[in-house]
Amino acid sequence: MKGDRVEIVVDTHDGSRAYEIVATRAGRRVEVTIGRGVVEVAEVTRTGTPVRTARFMASRLLA
Repeated sequence: MKGDRVEIVVDTHDGSRAYEIVATRAGRRVEVTIGRGVVEVAEVTRTGTPVRTARFMASRLLA
């Protein structure tokens, strides 16, 4: 759905940093996968093809 949005806040040693993944076009959605210490956020099309992907270490995530 256009407008789907996930905000990720990552701990850096000198503060924190925020990232935002947004479904930019109609028919796209944002999916979050958690496994093996890694959080993966992907913008995918209707057919499930990933368009953009971001990976973060789960131990560093604040929100």
